[in-house]
Amino acid sequence: MTLHSNAFPPPVPASAPPTAPRPRLPVAATVATLSLLALSALPSAAHAVRFTNDWKALEFFRIPATSYRMSGNEVDITARQSSSVIFSPLPPEDWNATTASWRWSTTRSVPPTDLTTRGGDDRNIALYFVFLDSDTARRIGRTASIRKLLTSRAARILVYTFGGDRPPGSLLPSPYLGARGAIIIRRPATTGSFSENVDLAVDFRRAFGDAPQALVGVAIASDSDDTGKVVEASIADLVVE
Repeated sequence: MTLHSNAFPPPVPASAPPTAPRPRLPVAATVATLSLLALSALPSAAHAVRFTNDWKALEFFRIPATSYRMSGNEVDITARQSSSVIFSPLPPEDWNATTASWRWSTTRSVPPTDLTTRGGDDRNIALYFVFLDSDTARRIGRTASIRKLLTSRAARILVYTFGGDRPPGSLLPSPYLGARGAIIIRRPATTGSFSENVDLAVDFRRAFGDAPQALVGVAIASDSDDTGKVVEASIADLVVE
């Protein structure tokens, strides 16, 4: 008897053992993470920082708060023997900004003071640029308060001032921030109106010795509590790029 090759069906191969499905991140979390990574790789476009009531205030115990009146592209400031800070986070698309420009004006000024001395460092205006490393920025950059950022070991803060007793361009240590902050005098204490353009990357390297990573927020302060004087000032057309 002759057996043909098709007399029996071919053997069925053994099935491979089932594999466990790989865990997947929620779609929203995945998209958010990829978006932040993509933004960190792109150059920053020019962005006008708006002055609105969304800015948050940091006030100090037993010191009257400075008045800040927001009007879109400008904030008017009055400090009557007072001191306080206002802060706004920046969106992730601005975190790679390396330059900034603005106009500021003072019609009533405190006298020249030593900005390196606690309790004697009144200034007409201080403009803060707050930086974090990229990892910390992704974790807290959009939600951290100015109080938390001012005390964070991960923060590096450039403070440009309209006030003080040193020449323009002077780089000074901060009496409050220690190694995490640096003061750069743009204008000594006086009255007048000026336009500013700063290279944040150059000034950051000058102050801290390396390149900035993520510019997560800006803050403004005006104080006259130590000298007992009155400041009337304004900032307008703040742009980061």
